[in-house]
Amino acid sequence: MTGLRVAPSRVTFPVWGTTALLLVTEETALAEAERMLREELDAIDAACSRFRPDSELVLLTAYAGRAASISPLLTEILQAALRAASATNGLVDPTVGQAVIDLGYDRDYAAIRGRQLPEGEPLRPAPGWWRIQLDPDAGRVLVPRRILLDVGATGKAFAADRAAARIATLGCGVLVSLGGDLATAGPAPEGGWLISVGDSHRTPAGATDPVVSITSGALATSSVTQRRWRRGDRLVHHIVDPRTGDVPAPVWKTVSVAAGNCVDANAAATASIIRGRGAPRWLANRRLPARLVAHDAAVTTSAGWPGDAQTATVA
Repeated sequence: MTGLRVAPSRVTFPVWGTTALLLVTEETALAEAERMLREELDAIDAACSRFRPDSELVLLTAYAGRAASISPLLTEILQAALRAASATNGLVDPTVGQAVIDLGYDRDYAAIRGRQLPEGEPLRPAPGWWRIQLDPDAGRVLVPRRILLDVGATGKAFAADRAAARIATLGCGVLVSLGGDLATAGPAPEGGWLISVGDSHRTPAGATDPVVSITSGALATSSVTQRRWRRGDRLVHHIVDPRTGDVPAPVWKTVSVAAGNCVDANAAATASIIRGRGAPRWLANRRLPARLVAHDAAVTTSAGWPGDAQTATVA
């Protein structure tokens, strides 16, 4: 995953089973920027967490098959999730809620780390994102019966984009990283934001990890190396192929993508893990710089991603 190599003023704290990292180019803005970030994260958690019974997303289940009024924030989150689904031809699909639960991810990851589950019933495909009827102008959504939403594939990226844009109104450059989802806004520091790209944001940058510079936009990494548990005799993880309800074929262990915003970068990275061997061409056709690492550690790049031996600007 992506981890910052060098930083101006910074603060880190745990959130959503991962780590929030905030960087600003003006030290005097750090305290207010942290307050803004925490406020945004709290609001987004209350809107769309699937692990708290009082979240707006969970409460939608009571309206199954009927239209419900939703907040402007949840409307934006669902718009982002449906846009990601459309852009990835359904490979990033918010209707995977039941599939994720059936696979074993039915509570916060801290409670399932090291879990051993029986193989259980056969897994089923997601119902399909096109079944969700969202009216953003009216602030209403209809989720058909027996469909559970999970916006985890885009929620962190949406939060990074939204928080970075808000904090930039303080007049400073800002970088917000939530796990592998990283967004920037405002003027970058001289030389850009230097980012080490590896399998995990939790570990310090290694001597062999490539470093890239971004001056604007976003960088997101999807990986199957972190959130894992056992189901029967298989090691499974949190990325689900909506076409099967199961984990995708093991082609890529980590994919990093640069894009204009974090939602787009994250959607492309996640879709690439699921798409498998066709991912490099798919990314190249969309002119998205990307680095894909196979399970045998072989590296493939697309659309001008710099070689691992150099530091270069990718966004």
